[in-house]
Amino acid sequence: MIIPSQNRNPVSIISSIVPIKYTSVIQALMRPKDARQGVLWCTERAYQHGFLDNPEDWANLGQGAPEVEDDIADSFQRPNCIDISISAREYGPTAGIKPLREAVAHLYNTHHRQDKDSQYTWENVCIVPGGRAGLIRVAAVLNNAYLGFFNPDYTAYNEMLSLFKNFAAIPSPLSEADGYHIHPDKISQEIARGTSVILTSNPRNPTGKVVTNPELKRIQDICRNRATLIMDEFYGGYNYTSQCDGKTISAAENVENVDDDDVLVIDGLTKRFRLPGWRIAWILGPKQFISAIGSCGSYLDGGANVAFQEAAIPMLQPDTVQNEMKALQKHFVTKRDFVVERLISMGFKFPRVPDSTFYIWLDRERNLRSGIAPRFHRGLSLLD
Repeated sequence: MIIPSQNRNPVSIISSIVPIKYTSVIQALMRPKDARQGVLWCTERAYQHGFLDNPEDWANLGQGAPEVEDDIADSFQRPNCIDISISAREYGPTAGIKPLREAVAHLYNTHHRQDKDSQYTWENVCIVPGGRAGLIRVAAVLNNAYLGFFNPDYTAYNEMLSLFKNFAAIPSPLSEADGYHIHPDKISQEIARGTSVILTSNPRNPTGKVVTNPELKRIQDICRNRATLIMDEFYGGYNYTSQCDGKTISAAENVENVDDDDVLVIDGLTKRFRLPGWRIAWILGPKQFISAIGSCGSYLDGGANVAFQEAAIPMLQPDTVQNEMKALQKHFVTKRDFVVERLISMGFKFPRVPDSTFYIWLDRERNLRSGIAPRFHRGLSLLD
């Protein structure tokens, strides 16, 4: 288990790698809130206690990452080595190499757009070096706008969006009473108050709930011609609502015209392909959006690693992905059921079992009232 320190001064972490005489300078230059991210705090403390030396002896509760080993039943073998072509030694296109863009478009057309006249092409796909880089690129091309996002949601949204001055990011709280669910009426309210861009994860990080059709379709119908919808779908494969049949959840299914609907879908190899270290992700959307997103990569991140892009292409064959998602869902729903059962046996109470992702959302106040052990009263104590 990752063990956080009782010393909460973030500079103590820096002191372990920077000579002490410089830490006061660094402290003056740092924005304090950037040093207090929970994931970074837990991970850095774990490094100091030997996590990197013997990771197999630890359970990482500090970071939302899937297991990367090759021991999930019926899962395809990840490459242990890759060939590096001559072209992979060159600077790659900041929108990604065409064969991978074609493979992503083909995957979505096969899984989500069968029998639809409007189909994605390689020009509707941009390859980016990870999900956060993708979101930053999207934010960079937005014009003056009110951007709405929800609370709770992916914790990095707030800090990430605060970097940009070309739009105003406005958080909107969701209701505990209905499990922090995003309803179509909530989307209508956001648009009515002037929001023209909406960002959300689906399946939901960290509540472990998913918005499915017909509700998802209704949300997209409400946004059509009124607001740009940015869908963070990194957990789309962790879907337990369809008997673990390999079905993934995606807004791409409800797009009427791939070049007219202002819907941007972000996903990648990180979560559902269990390759977070590769930093290969993609954005689907209208060609005009994708062209701008590809171009801004030249000054933001330089583009994704070409060799890993080439290695990713065979992984995205639709049949391969379907079988992989079946294996993923069966494996992780078993883990979910085990953890839920253990938490209940420990005295924890929660009204809803997650139907997606690999997160379980617990209400601390609710469990304090139920008499849960004092050592679970605070997050740091839980990890101690």
